[in-house]
Amino acid sequence: MFNNTKCECGHQNPASTVLCEACGKPQGEGGEEGPLEMRYDGILRRSQRAGSGLIDRVWRFLSSVRVAVWLIAATLLLSTLGTVFPQENTLLNQDPAVYYGKTYGVIGRVYYQLGLSHTYESWWFVTLIMMIGASLVVCSLDRVLPLYRALNRQQLRKHPQFIRRQRLSYTGPVPGREEAASGTLWVKDAAAALKRKGYRVLMEPDGQALMAEKHRFSRWGPYVNHIGLIIFLGAVLARNIPGWHMDQYLAFPEGEPVKIPGTPYYLTNEKFTVEFYEADSQVPRLYETQAVLYTCSADCGDPDKPPVLERVHAQSIAVNHPLQYQGLLAYQFDYKEAPMLLAVTAALRDKTTGSTYGAVQLDMRHPRTEYEAGPYSLVLDSYYPEFGLNGDGQPVTLSKEPVAPAFLFRIRGPGLPDQGAYYMYFPRAEDQQRFRQNELNGEPGKRLELVLPDTEDVKVSLYTSYLNIRKEKALPFIWAGAAVFMIGLVMGFYWQHRRIWLRVDEGMLLWGAHTNKNWFGLRKECASVLERTGIIVDPKSLEKGGLS
Repeated sequence: MFNNTKCECGHQNPASTVLCEACGKPQGEGGEEGPLEMRYDGILRRSQRAGSGLIDRVWRFLSSVRVAVWLIAATLLLSTLGTVFPQENTLLNQDPAVYYGKTYGVIGRVYYQLGLSHTYESWWFVTLIMMIGASLVVCSLDRVLPLYRALNRQQLRKHPQFIRRQRLSYTGPVPGREEAASGTLWVKDAAAALKRKGYRVLMEPDGQALMAEKHRFSRWGPYVNHIGLIIFLGAVLARNIPGWHMDQYLAFPEGEPVKIPGTPYYLTNEKFTVEFYEADSQVPRLYETQAVLYTCSADCGDPDKPPVLERVHAQSIAVNHPLQYQGLLAYQFDYKEAPMLLAVTAALRDKTTGSTYGAVQLDMRHPRTEYEAGPYSLVLDSYYPEFGLNGDGQPVTLSKEPVAPAFLFRIRGPGLPDQGAYYMYFPRAEDQQRFRQNELNGEPGKRLELVLPDTEDVKVSLYTSYLNIRKEKALPFIWAGAAVFMIGLVMGFYWQHRRIWLRVDEGMLLWGAHTNKNWFGLRKECASVLERTGIIVDPKSLEKGGLS
């Protein structure tokens, strides 16, 4: 059935419009009871229009405030769960698959298996952030376009029902003047009084109706908030772009250049200094890292050659005094005093003949995959920086630090099977005894062994400095989003959009007023203007149509 939506003023309104978009007359409502719904002055939002297409359904879903609230609540809940246990990026040389179960038991294993140990980098958390951003964009477009139309196409002479059914209204005769039938002079006096109150006044050419308005910009405050939040969320998502965000904890043994993952830089802990409050105290007064930052100029990805490094920056790092270089920050986080094996030079010896072959240089940080010792080749099968055994008796590494290193080689050469023989080597003598190296190696160990020369060419670090490496390119955008959000908050909080409509018909005045908040202030302002033009009215009575 065809529904005629054309108003008596001649304006053709879309179906389901509540108020005429031109004169404001209520559409399809019986009686004149209660204040009008003034949201967007009756302009229909896209989400309110009938439509069953996919785009319409998605639009209605994303424009729903209820959906946005649920998305935000879910994000806050998951963010909270992500703080129950430390995130993976805060672990110092620990295997997450082992750490959570070992430290927190069953709950820790479940926490890790659910992916909560890397909450803020997970696909579902990023999806929630993207959906919140999409909801903000759609909500804003769904509301800002009708609001723009409503505020920029306002008709000055509103329908009598529109004025009477405002929350603040007054109906009565124009004060006694000879030209009371027209009321032109009174309307001019009212316009002058409204201008003194800071209103922008627009008047009909016949002088019988006007609209006064001030602080319209405050209506855009919530949408400026939305823009700020969209910038903020976009910056948060941008942190997932490679090179935009880094927050990791790394160990730097003294004298050993360590590659900073995700960057072209190497950092060397040249010297670590720690001072205590008292000689026998365990409370440090100061611990400081003499750091040197390098870039790799050659052999950067060659596992068999040490990288050629070029020094670019040197700085001391202490607590609250980080190293800073081109957006890279290195904060002093912790330290550890423990001998750490960095490199040894061993020789392969034949026990049966007493012959010694070559010099095998074993780097604990970057071990090579193959070594040559005379007629023998040693192919690295497995490397364990801190050797240990799990509950099933299988070899594992307890951390990434070379505290108790172990090498499993496959040795090929004279007198050995064609496929080679396995040989486990512990550089430290105490580890050889602890893990029974000779028994582990069996028959190959009875003939061959790796030994350190008499000079003991061993490189050891006494202190390890733990640094928090950070990089945050998105931070300026995060601050920009926060600043825009605060601007919108101030716009909407400290000012109110106020509008007043009046018309005079045959000596009778119709006065209506609306604001988005602070009705008490508008009520008082209206009573003051009316009083200046000769109409004494109790401000409270304006909410009853001017009747006491």
